[in-house]
Amino acid sequence: MKKLVLPAAILIPLALFPQQLPNRPHEPPQKPSEVRLPNGKLQQDEILKADHDKTVKDAAQLIELAESLKQEIEKDDAHVLSISSLKKTEEIEKLAKRIRARLKH
Repeated sequence: MKKLVLPAAILIPLALFPQQLPNRPHEPPQKPSEVRLPNGKLQQDEILKADHDKTVKDAAQLIELAESLKQEIEKDDAHVLSISSLKKTEEIEKLAKRIRARLKH
């Protein structure tokens, strides 16, 4: 009987008076989309703006490459494709994929 009284005498005060956690300043958790930059703007807004600017630049470059490719194809022989034309098609494809990936995000 004495063996049961001693553990109960230790466990009851622990259950009644749980340990206090050290004092920590109360900071409300921020959602990832609400993170603010030092200039006060939302980080998510700045990321979206930068992505938009990159997309506009890539689209302009895509148009230039497509027009250049069209001119090269028109002046080349019908049966021959130049290496530069082939490289332009690859660059057009890369730009299009980059734009599509950004728009899906």
